[in-house]
Amino acid sequence: MILITQVLLIIIAVLLFGFIIFIHEFGHFFTAKLSGIRVNEFSIGMGPKLLQFGKKETKYSLRLLPIGGYCAMEGEDEESEDERAFNNRPVWKRILVVAMGAIMNILLGFVLMVILTAQTETLASTTIAWFDEQSPLQSAGAELGDRFTKIDGYTVNTDRDLLFALSTADPTSVDIELDRQGQKILLNDVAMNTQDVDGQKIVRLDFKVAALEKNLGTILTKSAEDTVSTVRLVWYSLAGLVTGKFGLNDVAGPVGAASAIGQAASAGLESGFGDAINNILYMMMIITVNLGIINLLPLPALDGGRLVFLVIEGIRRKPVNPKYEGWVHAAGFALLMVFMVVITFSDILRLFTGKGIGG
Repeated sequence: MILITQVLLIIIAVLLFGFIIFIHEFGHFFTAKLSGIRVNEFSIGMGPKLLQFGKKETKYSLRLLPIGGYCAMEGEDEESEDERAFNNRPVWKRILVVAMGAIMNILLGFVLMVILTAQTETLASTTIAWFDEQSPLQSAGAELGDRFTKIDGYTVNTDRDLLFALSTADPTSVDIELDRQGQKILLNDVAMNTQDVDGQKIVRLDFKVAALEKNLGTILTKSAEDTVSTVRLVWYSLAGLVTGKFGLNDVAGPVGAASAIGQAASAGLESGFGDAINNILYMMMIITVNLGIINLLPLPALDGGRLVFLVIEGIRRKPVNPKYEGWVHAAGFALLMVFMVVITFSDILRLFTGKGIGG
């Protein structure tokens, strides 16, 4: 029975990951249609076709590997004399079409956050409402009613920001910035209480924050703020990969994403079906925002790389030679596929050994 449940969870996880990709590609698709651009094929997945059907000018297909998808537009990668071709539409429309995939991912993240926030009994603020006895934070000068604004330079707007910043801080020396009725309070080199997690010492909270009044306005506001916080967290994590703060073992691809969704659901099932669904929704929110942000990076073959060429075209008033742009994207796509193979191998290795490449 346990094995059947795990298999079902993996299937559900793969389908949900496919749904996130569908939302991304649908953003390109419906914006292209609204812009009068001819769409030749709308595909979910990569590799061999499992299913295909045509309606008017567009073919719709489902492919074997749930690691991507595409919206193939006329004149997107080559010159076309069709007046409805991508390359013949105004630059601003093409920029909107290319960017809408990532925007849809982030909007999906916001919708999922609203669903999760609406179910939360208490909405947390960043204002201190209570201290432990002999609290190091209070001893350092913090007072009830103070609001966190920065932790080690990381701006704190929500309780998610606060928890993330404290979880990545050196607990023996934390620089804290507070707002006290409009006055900036700086507490430097605060030695916080610690706890051991997987052999690593992290901050143990010695305070509680005040609750926000829960109504439709605060639910929507908090959901928007938490979505922005997630976007910032993704950027911070990507910067950490570049600087070496995070390693390859901290990166997950489609297999890792599906596994994470499955593990979240499995953990939730221990306390009830509703918790399992909420865990899945939370993982989906993290993954869809990640997908949106990563696609906006100015790298060849990604949407961000295409946006760079479109911005250059808008400034120069003429497009970059399609041949050269094609070479750049082809090289970028090849490197992206190599990276995906490495990450997928790392994901599979992590499933069996508990550690990925570099772990």
